[in-house]
Amino acid sequence: MINAGSSSIKYAVFEGLHELLAGQVVIGSDDHGAALAQVFDAMAVAGVPVERLEAAAHRVVHGGAALVAPCRIDGAVMAAIEACVPLAPLHNPANLAAIRALAALVPGLAQYASFDTAFHATNPAVAVTYALPEAERARGIRRYGFHGLSYASLTARLPGLMGAGLPKRLLALHLGNGASLCAVLEGRSVATTMGYSPLDGLTMGTRAGGIDGNAVLRLAAVHGVAGAGRILNAASGLLGLGGSPDMRELQGTEAGRFARAHFAYWVQRHAGSMMAAMGGVDAMAFTGGIGENDAGIRAAVLEGMSWCGVRLDSVANAAGALRIDAGGAVTAWIVAAQEERWIAREAAAVRAMEGLA
Repeated sequence: MINAGSSSIKYAVFEGLHELLAGQVVIGSDDHGAALAQVFDAMAVAGVPVERLEAAAHRVVHGGAALVAPCRIDGAVMAAIEACVPLAPLHNPANLAAIRALAALVPGLAQYASFDTAFHATNPAVAVTYALPEAERARGIRRYGFHGLSYASLTARLPGLMGAGLPKRLLALHLGNGASLCAVLEGRSVATTMGYSPLDGLTMGTRAGGIDGNAVLRLAAVHGVAGAGRILNAASGLLGLGGSPDMRELQGTEAGRFARAHFAYWVQRHAGSMMAAMGGVDAMAFTGGIGENDAGIRAAVLEGMSWCGVRLDSVANAAGALRIDAGGAVTAWIVAAQEERWIAREAAAVRAMEGLA
């Protein structure tokens, strides 16, 4: 499994769904081809030479409106991913670079793609359409949503963890450096907080989250478009409010505590919107670095949402237990993220349909 960014490549090697090894290579002054060569060297040292590989599976951030299911990568899929570059200029070029570099290094190796936007393809038109003139909507300016691979994995795994069927109305909270919520109704995404890009919605590590369009225009007028983009994506959020994107470093100062409170407040605000989209809530599930590890944030969110019927079990929450509610109308859970394993599973499913598994 390959998750390629502009500055690093994360990788994991699976045999079936058993993870053999995982790691990360910094690209630095190299290109994606040189970075992948380092990955293969590390694999060989670990006893997994490239000759053992049967396929490669890639995380692709943006599949647009057309790529809404995992698939084998061919020329048409490459063209479709490239067509989404204007929608994800920071992500899709790196995904494409890794796909091309791998094809050059290991010709003939089957490559597959899973799309971070695909899980939200089930959102209704009223949820994804911006109220813009038709000509602008035709440019692909609409809500897409992200963290879909995390939500798909969580939705598939939660019933086994619970020992029961998937709750009809599930509020999934992917809280990390990038953060979003998803309303999952009968196993399908019907609303999510991220929009055209991963910038919208919650307060995040360095992203501003939701902000008035005219405020964006003001920033662009003062700093230029590129400068405004840098501020909104890389200098805002927890970093802009509290001086650090790391929740663990924000508890010792007044500004840091405000940043944490701001984060929890906007999770609660957007959670109400997600509940409205699915007509209530039966369960909540936390995932992501903050969702899995920050008991204080989980407590702040759940205590602030007691109105909807969720009751926090403080002892279970402090211990990071699987179930952290104290009984009642709404259950609450912590589900460790397994996006890499999900991508491997999706590639294996496509290969099975091809008769290759």
